[in-house]
Amino acid sequence: MSKIARLYAVVLLIIGAALTAGGLWLAALGGTPYYAIFGATLALAAVLALRNHRQANWVLVFALAGTVIWSLFEAGLRFWDLFPRLLAPIALVGLGLGLFPSIVSGNARRGFRLGAAACAIAFAAMFGLAFVPHPTVSAVAAADYSPGAGDNAPQDWTSYGASTAGLRYATYNKINRDNVATLKPAWTIRTGDMGPGIDQNTPLQIGDTLYSCTRNNVILALDPDTGATRWRFDPHAKAPFWQRCRSLGYYQSTTASGECQQRLIATTIDARLMALDARTGKLCPGFGNDGTVSLAEGMGPVKPGFYFQTSAPLVARNIIVIGGWVVDNEQTGEPSGVIRGFDVMTGKLVWAWDLGNPAITREPPPGQTYTRGTPNMWTTAAYDDKLGLIYVPLGNATPDYYGVQRKPWADRYNSTLVALDVTSGRERWKFQTVHHDLWDYDLPAQPALVNLRGNIPALLLSTKRGQLFLLNRATGQPLSRVVEKPVSSAGSMPGERMSPTQPYSVDMPVIAETLNERRMWGMTMFDQLACRISFRQSRYSGDFTPPGMTQSIEHPSNLGGLNWGSMSVDVPNNRVFMNDVRVPMTVRLMTRPEFTEFAKKNHPDGTGHGPSPQLGTPYGVNIQMWMTKLGVPCSRPPFGTITAVDLNTRKIAWQVPAGTAEELGLLGIKSHLPMPIGMPTYAGTSVTAGGLLFFAGSQDYYLRAYDTSDGKEVWRYRLPVGSSATPMTYISPKTGRQYVLVSVGGAAHSKDVGDYVIAFSIPQSK
Repeated sequence: MSKIARLYAVVLLIIGAALTAGGLWLAALGGTPYYAIFGATLALAAVLALRNHRQANWVLVFALAGTVIWSLFEAGLRFWDLFPRLLAPIALVGLGLGLFPSIVSGNARRGFRLGAAACAIAFAAMFGLAFVPHPTVSAVAAADYSPGAGDNAPQDWTSYGASTAGLRYATYNKINRDNVATLKPAWTIRTGDMGPGIDQNTPLQIGDTLYSCTRNNVILALDPDTGATRWRFDPHAKAPFWQRCRSLGYYQSTTASGECQQRLIATTIDARLMALDARTGKLCPGFGNDGTVSLAEGMGPVKPGFYFQTSAPLVARNIIVIGGWVVDNEQTGEPSGVIRGFDVMTGKLVWAWDLGNPAITREPPPGQTYTRGTPNMWTTAAYDDKLGLIYVPLGNATPDYYGVQRKPWADRYNSTLVALDVTSGRERWKFQTVHHDLWDYDLPAQPALVNLRGNIPALLLSTKRGQLFLLNRATGQPLSRVVEKPVSSAGSMPGERMSPTQPYSVDMPVIAETLNERRMWGMTMFDQLACRISFRQSRYSGDFTPPGMTQSIEHPSNLGGLNWGSMSVDVPNNRVFMNDVRVPMTVRLMTRPEFTEFAKKNHPDGTGHGPSPQLGTPYGVNIQMWMTKLGVPCSRPPFGTITAVDLNTRKIAWQVPAGTAEELGLLGIKSHLPMPIGMPTYAGTSVTAGGLLFFAGSQDYYLRAYDTSDGKEVWRYRLPVGSSATPMTYISPKTGRQYVLVSVGGAAHSKDVGDYVIAFSIPQSK
């Protein structure tokens, strides 16, 4: 046997021994014995080869055949499930069959060499298939589906979700499935804001002007055909972390004239509310104190970074509706989650809804504050003007992962959608999606206001759990069955008031999946084995596994499921589009002394993620993405998808992986391999009557267009950096051209940062 073959046999022996040891560990924990058997078989083949025994090759053939059978039994034909199970074994066995035939002679030698060649072909084929999209749910044929009739008259994009209904739908079809392949950049600008923070801005379009905001709240008015800056306003806002601006509000007075008749409404990362003249960018002097209202009024003490706005304000009639972001998991008694309505012309407080003290209807009494530590609305509300209802998605009372000390009003309102009367701010109805939330399952997204067949006024509510709740938006009653299902409380902390049941939307699709050992993943069989061991060592009893002193797995995690990007709706077809995140978290509570020592080596970043102190409780918490040592999630791909749901049938029409691993890779090293594995997604989608869905919030650096009928990617453009923003579209009143616009400031978890706003259009004929 050659020196190379002998060396390989030694390597194979080491690999086999390691797999055997890890496999025995897994088997002892109650997992599959396969890895131990496969490892022992490899080790046996290596020993036989080192002894020049002709049976070494047959042992390898047996090992590969057994692996194929086991893989198909566990994973079926799901490609990405088979990838780590088969790729490494094919390579290991193929190399052995190619190097060890010198042990045998004649026809057997030729046969084993043919086997090595077959392994090489299989390896190449499997690796090649990694570059082909594998839909999670293939498109369902629907003969009655077609894009809505186009209306290309210029219309304003006046709110974060296009309108206060949060539909992100445009009737334009000048850019459509037939010509989208020719879509090109029309203009690009640089805002000058390179951080800190994340650019998550969706611009507004009002008449012949675009309005964009940057992560540090700089506002720009732009020409829609050239991107030329008409004015720029810098509020000089500062915050220690979480700097972002997702959009602006807009109001046009029907009674006033002249200065500030058209006004932009902006919030800042240091808790200010401002009104600006949309034509000049100057603060409106009759609004608050020379154009500014302090949102800290009535809040009591506010530490830097503990309360401000990250999402777009809602303008409903003449009322500006404001919630606020409070930092997660830092301490008890954080600033109030009060919802307030301000007069859009004067900035005066019209009403306040303090869920901890309903007696407060405006400013708190002298010497008091709004109730501290209440659930808050950090996303954007929706509004139905006909019903006069504001739909407020609430989060959780902090800290998220320990609830023994929570007040009764926190349990009544955490993770709850509340309908408020626009004129009075009083509660009309509420619907709770999680009881006694211990998982940071905030309601993160603006609801979508849709009308079902029969002209039924409905509201579609997306959740981090991946549950979709369909409600009558007039009454709050479910239009699709909701069932209280029993959940486990095993492993919960002493004194926790665990709910024995949780609400499940059983007749709507679930944009998530439960975990089991078979669904553990890794890029190789080795880190897959490590993830299987970790799974067996952790507590997991489904999506409501209680946090405790031993490590638990949270899936869907506090990232989602479905997060703040919300949904877009093809209105004529009642087809809804959404993007998700499928990365589990590990959660472990620690006693105060243990957390203090842990934090010395694993420094909290102050944002309430990772190691977090939860001051005011006996326990700190550590929350981390559940990843392999190679830096990939332990759950199987896709790690993010785009899903189309048909509201008429209440089924998934199609589901495709979102994005590639091109800009990510093992050990944090960019792979530059465009494998469409589906990456965690951020921001949201926009849809048009041209049969196109636009999305840019994947981890690679592309703006994409998908065919709304089947989810096929029909166009993409490589951006200078990634994007964490929802695209929008508009038609220029001056030229009649349709544009698609996206802010490009950097993808989540990427070090590549930009300050671009890019508009795309079909090139004009010369």
